[in-house]
Amino acid sequence: MNQSGAVPPDARARNRLRIGVLASQGDFAAHAEMLRSLGADPVEVRTPGELGRLDGLVIPGGESTTITKAIERDGLEASIRAHADSGRPILGTCAGMIVCDRNHLGLVDATTERNAFGRQIASFEVELEIEGVGLDPLRAVFIRAPRIADYGDDVEVLASVDGHPVAVRQGRIVLCAFHPELTDDSRIHALLMALATAARGERDEEASVEGHHDA
Repeated sequence: MNQSGAVPPDARARNRLRIGVLASQGDFAAHAEMLRSLGADPVEVRTPGELGRLDGLVIPGGESTTITKAIERDGLEASIRAHADSGRPILGTCAGMIVCDRNHLGLVDATTERNAFGRQIASFEVELEIEGVGLDPLRAVFIRAPRIADYGDDVEVLASVDGHPVAVRQGRIVLCAFHPELTDDSRIHALLMALATAARGERDEEASVEGHHDA
């Protein structure tokens, strides 16, 4: 018999959040490591089948045109849309922000401006106050970063630089122009996991209600 409060290792593994990281391009390994450090089970996503049973998804930085072409090449668009439509969260960072905007996957009612702060030589870091992740500023690393040029009423601005939105949220989709995987501050990934936990709870509750009705 297990000691009081003890959880079998296989049960812990089953309860871990499975967070996918689109591995078409970009620093997906750093995102996976950050998620693993928070207790998630990261999954590198390259095929539609790998998107089917995820609790959340990260679309990382890189080059937005390359990522968009890879999504089309690998037949991932429909599965990404289905993931979002089911209420499962998505975190898009840097190029991932662009990929999720109105002109690409259309997951968030916003348009982005590429290389908005200048090219590689204009990369910078800033202490950023971000709504929803605590009072302490977060050190944000901007590399050839985009920013939000225009957004709809359902989009919540979480942080801005010089008056320009650089982190936004619509429902359970969070977009940021910086690279949260390049620092040791895990709060952006923790936000994604909190949204994934809430979404999983809703699915479990719906399944329980359906089971009760079928009984």
